[in-house]
Amino acid sequence: MATVNPPEGVAGVRTIAHLYDSRADAEQVVGELESAGIPRNDISMIARHSDDATSTMGTDRVADDETKSGAGTGATLGTVLGGGAGLLAGLGALAIPGVGPVVAAGWLIATLAGAGVGAAAGGLLGSLTGAGVSEREAHVYSEGVRRGGTLVTVRTSEALAARVEQIMSAHNAADWEARDRDYRASGWQGFDPAAPTYTPTAAELERNQQSRV
Repeated sequence: MATVNPPEGVAGVRTIAHLYDSRADAEQVVGELESAGIPRNDISMIARHSDDATSTMGTDRVADDETKSGAGTGATLGTVLGGGAGLLAGLGALAIPGVGPVVAAGWLIATLAGAGVGAAAGGLLGSLTGAGVSEREAHVYSEGVRRGGTLVTVRTSEALAARVEQIMSAHNAADWEARDRDYRASGWQGFDPAAPTYTPTAAELERNQQSRV
């Protein structure tokens, strides 16, 4: 169960987060959430970007020098925060320190952006904990995206939380506690934004390995 505490100062709101090894699974979850009446503005998706990723929507490529420096993020921010008919129509490319190039859309990216500073300046870990996700869980989700996974988060009311959780859990969502144990068994101690980013090939291998666990 990934329903967590409400963001500070926001009563009656829950943040529900799940990590998916398959981007296709995550996109299906987003579609079902929207079909269930969850507002697009309350859903967010962040996925590692790779040239061979298949998606229902196209994305802009992020150059290696932008990934390393965070440059160019502001240029794509409007696309990431905006969108068309649904959340996936608003996917845009940007770079997040410690994670690398991603395609993303939704409210969590607005949180990352802060006061117009640019999405790369915020930090995924801090945005998750600020939204009410426990620190240990946020470390796992941030690391999971770094290793090629896709993170879907939803802000929802108490009344809709059970339905949102049902949809998100029905499509091969990772067990964050099991993933935490797996990561730590290999010597990982937590998400490090200064760590080298995974190459697309390494991220794909990690996704494939985790999907078989």
